[in-house]
Parts: sequence; structure tokens; C-alpha cells
Amino acid sequence: MNRILVTGGAGFIGSNFVRYLLNNDSGCCIVNLDSLTYAGNPLSLSDCEQEGRYSFVHGDILDRALLERLFDEFAFTGVIHFAAESHVDRSILGPEAFIDTNIKGTFNLVDVACNHWKKNPEFCRFHHISTDEVYGSLGETGAFSETTPYDPSSPYSASKASSDHLVKAYNRTYGLPSVITNCSNNYGPYQFPEKLIPLMILNIMEKKALPVYGRGENIRDWLYVEDHCSAIWKVFCDGKDGETYNVGGGAERKNIEIVHFLCDLVDQKLGHTGGSSSRELIEYVQDRPGHDFRYAIDASKLKNDLGWEPAFTFEEALEETVDWYLANMEWVNNVRSGAYRDWIDTNYAKR
Repeated sequence: MNRILVTGGAGFIGSNFVRYLLNNDSGCCIVNLDSLTYAGNPLSLSDCEQEGRYSFVHGDILDRALLERLFDEFAFTGVIHFAAESHVDRSILGPEAFIDTNIKGTFNLVDVACNHWKKNPEFCRFHHISTDEVYGSLGETGAFSETTPYDPSSPYSASKASSDHLVKAYNRTYGLPSVITNCSNNYGPYQFPEKLIPLMILNIMEKKALPVYGRGENIRDWLYVEDHCSAIWKVFCDGKDGETYNVGGGAERKNIEIVHFLCDLVDQKLGHTGGSSSRELIEYVQDRPGHDFRYAIDASKLKNDLGWEPAFTFEEALEETVDWYLANMEWVNNVRSGAYRDWIDTNYAKR
């Protein structure tokens, strides 16, 4: 049985991946290591807690002694590394946490994994989850490929670029079996409400202002989180050591198009009538410093080499996402409340 360490598994993509793996591969035992910062939520995996193949550890990848103890205790056969500070705006306001977690934390993890691999022939792979933001910004045309030069624009993307280089260096210098995936913008259930899509859904529901940077002309390639999870597992199992694979949803949209779509869809779901539209709540705000204009992913390597393609269209997956938030306001209210942080402190003392 594979014994997989998943870091950051209580976060948005990580929790979706843990659930995906438990549902799709009965030969895996998962240890989820998460420090439960503002974006980490054990409630996102409450339905997995009784699964005998799943265990949770409250801890930080900056704690090297903890990492060493976990590797000794569980003799992991693989690592899938999600743990990261991930919000661009937060990195602009407070970059130090991004340097600590994304660079120093990744160094701790990849170094401990490398030492473990040298002693444990069962260890098969270190999979580092990264972002397309390391490539910088595109103009009106073109797409990021795996050979696109790195050109990060924010402290967040710079820290992720640094962590990518660390993983590549450990593969080239020490031979650590590893792969990297760089994904486009994810959306779906359990995403923290500060991100664009859940923020707009919830603000529309609550009739609050819908803040849009600049004129909303910035373009992103959108990837449904369940499609991303299937790609991650495909690369972990079948990817070639030392390689990078870009993961994209093939769904480029302007930010303002996303907001308009959500306004119309949520209005329809909530039965808003009478001629008014939630589009009237849109407020254009000062643009983010260093705001990349456009991201687009060329995922042809993943398709041609490993046979992966997204299973969901953007429109159907976005509607599923809206339905999930409408049906799960208890989860939303918990993660937004101070009482939730108190509950974390009481129930999840670090192991």
C-alpha cells in the first residue's frame, strides 16, 4: 500500500485531492500534514475522518524535527506537496510568511524527503504542486509551456518560483525522484472565500459590493479543482522523473466575464426577479500592483505524454460550484468566523 504524505491537505486544492484519492485509489494510505492557517480547514475533510486510510497531523513544514519524525514513523512512499501561502494580495501586504513557508518550508520538506529516499528504496516520488504565475504575464496571444522562462511578478509567485527551483535542483543534484506541476487558476468546492469566484458568489447572495480590479480585463485560464486532482494523480503515478507538466482547464475568461456570469447564474438560482440585476453591485477598484494581464496554459504535454484532459466544461463546473456554496453556508460561516479559529486552537493542538 502506498503511504502518501500530503502537505496542506486541509486547504482548498489539498482537501479536494485527499477526498479524490480516497475515493479513487483503495491502495493508498494518506497522512495529511497541515498547519491550519486561515485557509486550512479540517471541516473540509470531516467526511473522511472515519476512513481508516486517512490520518491528520496538525503541524508545520517549517518544523524539521516533526517532518523527520513523521518520515521515520510512516516510512512514506511518496509526497504530494500542496502546503503554501497562496494569495497574491496577502503576499504584497506581508511577504515574509511567503518566504518562510514557500521557500524555507519546501527546503525542509524536500531535504528530509531526499534523506529518507536514500535509506528507503520504496520511496518513489516527490510531487511539488506549483502555479502558472511563476511564468509572469502574457500579452494578447500565446500560452505558457513547460519551457517558458520564469518571470514572477509578485512576492507570492517569486516564492513559488524559488520552491520550483529547489525541487528541480534536488532532482538534478541528488537524483531525488520528483515531478512538478504548474496549474492555472482553480475553482470549486471548499475554496476560501477571499478568492474571486467564491467571493463573488457570496457577495451576490448577501447583496454586497462586487469589487473588480481595474476594468476587469485581466484574463485567466480556469481549471476545475476535480480535474486538477485527476491530473495530479496521473502525473504522480505516470509522469517522468525530473519533468514539469502544465495543467490547464482550457477555459480562458476575462475577470469581468466571470463576474457577469456569476451574477446572472446566482440571480437565477435565488429567483431574483423584478428587473434588477446583481451586476449593479459591481464596483471597479484600483488595480493590484504588478497585476499580470493574462495567463494561459498549454497543457499539450500532459495530454500527449500521459493522456490527460479535463473532464468538465467551464460552464457546468461553475454551476456545480455555485450549487455547492448555496448548499454549504454552514461551512462558509464557520471559516469566516472568529469562533472557528478558537475551535481550531482548542481541538487541534499540534501533535
